[in-house]
Formats: sequence, C-alpha cells, structure tokens
Amino acid sequence: MPESHVEVKPRWTRAAVAALLALPFPELLFRAQSVHRAHFDPTQVQISTLLSIKTGGCPEDCGYCPQAAGYETGTPASRLMALEAVLAAAKAAKESGAARFCMGAAWRSPKDHDLDSVCAMIEGVKALGLETCVTLGMLSGPQTARLKAAGLDYYNHNLDTSPEYYGKVITTRTYQDRLDTLTHVRDAGINVCCGGIIGMGEDIDDRAGLIATLASLPTLPQSVPINALVAVAGTPLGGSAPADTIAFIRVIAAARITMPTSYVRLSAGREGLSDEAQALCFMAGANSIFHGERLLTTKNATVSRDEALFMKLGMRAEG
Repeated sequence: MPESHVEVKPRWTRAAVAALLALPFPELLFRAQSVHRAHFDPTQVQISTLLSIKTGGCPEDCGYCPQAAGYETGTPASRLMALEAVLAAAKAAKESGAARFCMGAAWRSPKDHDLDSVCAMIEGVKALGLETCVTLGMLSGPQTARLKAAGLDYYNHNLDTSPEYYGKVITTRTYQDRLDTLTHVRDAGINVCCGGIIGMGEDIDDRAGLIATLASLPTLPQSVPINALVAVAGTPLGGSAPADTIAFIRVIAAARITMPTSYVRLSAGREGLSDEAQALCFMAGANSIFHGERLLTTKNATVSRDEALFMKLGMRAEG
C-alpha cells in the first residue's frame, strides 16, 4: 500500500525564516544565543561518534554522496561489519568522550534480515552505556518497531534541502518518501535526527525552506545535523565551491531560533572550519558535534583538535 501523505503544517513559514537569515549578523547571533541559553548550558557540547557499518554500493543517486554505486569516487563497497568490530569501535568512542554512537549503512532501505544484525549492534552498544543512533535509509512501520524493541534511541534521516530544490540533487526517492520514514520513526517512539546540507547550489530561499520544513514537522527533531557539503570528486557536486562560512553560521542560528529545544549538530564539513568559525557556530547555538577522524567516508576534525578547541573556549563535553 502507498504511504499516506504527511502534511507539514507551517509552525514557521519560509518567509519568517528568510527574515531571520537576512538579519544583521550581530542581531541574529544575539537572538540565537538568547534562545540557546534559555534551554541549554552554553558551555556544554554533546559528543557523538559516527561509524560506517556498511560502506558503498548504494543504488541511490544523491548528488553529494561518494557511496552511490553509480559514481566513480574510489569508495569500494563493503559488507556489513561484524558485531565484534562495531562494539570495539563503540568502546573506543566512549573512551574518547562520546555519549552517543551512530551507525550508518549505505542502503536504500534495509532488508528484514539485515535488521537482525543491526538490532544486535544496537543492543550491544546500549549495553556499553552509550546512546544509539542508526541511519539505514527508508524504513517501514514494522522495521521501526523492530529497531525500537532493540533499544534504538535515535534514527537519522535527513531532508537534505528544501522540497523545491530536492529534485536537483536526488531523483531516486522523493521528499515525501523521506517524510514518510520520519513518520514511522516518530510513531515508533524513536527520537528523530534530521537536518540538511548547505552548499549544494541552493539559494537563500531554499535554505529558508529547509529550516521551515524541519521546524514545522509534527514534532521538532530532537537532533538537527547541519552539514557543509564536502565536495567529493566523481560525484555530480564534486566541483562545488565551499559554502560561505558566514552563510553557514546564519543557518545554524536560524535552526537554533526555530528549534529551540533541539540539539543542533555541526556535522560533515566541520574539518574545513577554522577554530574561529566553529566558535561562532557555538555562539549561534550549535551544541553538538561528531567526534572522530572520519564521518562515514569523509574526513572530520581530529579528537585532539577538538579537545584543544574546547580548552581555548572554556567549553566541555556534556555529561
């Protein structure tokens, strides 16, 4: 049966978000920091670690993704990792200060037999005292129920960009497909991790459309990863120029203002941000990062660099 249409009611309109993005930069940061302080300790940052448990060979055509089977990016396809290897990585992540362990598999959607192994990973990571998150592609209602029964805390499924720009980046699944999966996740009682990517050729109106859509979901996403495009040779977006840093920080601030109780995470592309740019992101309301030297297949800031930055800023890991 086809999925029922999910209506996104505008808690925040695109015009209202566009007005935020157009504010003078000092005013925008002041508003974002004021909202942030009303809900969070501004000196604390939630730490997550992301591991690719099944890399490459994905049949989707996401224009930014080196794991798409149709692109020549030098990313080999691999099988699902063994449970013992995943748990060893989770233990190392915990020792490095991570509170949440995220596992990503390059699938369009998992087969039911794949979930047997993933559920065992979730149970094992939970037993180590870590929060769990997975990103596995599109899900059905029964599949989300299985993940919930295994103890999954968060499911990541990004909207990537605005509804209008989406078809210029991805053609193998629709925006509605993504909204339907998010509905299954919410209905199962799993926390939603959902954000987007900046720097794919979208304009300011598209950025406003992404934030307005996220902020108008039936329940605010508990985590909102904001990614800066990492241009990978061989992908359709491989020749893209880096996103403007101030424009990126404006999106962070808009996410904080429109989703005041959500964790706003600096995700892909953080390795290319200077310490000063990251400090401004934290001032704009970002309060979560991915720890570790790789994010699935791309580079990330090193743990030692993060520790040095926190020391300079007088900030610390949450918990």
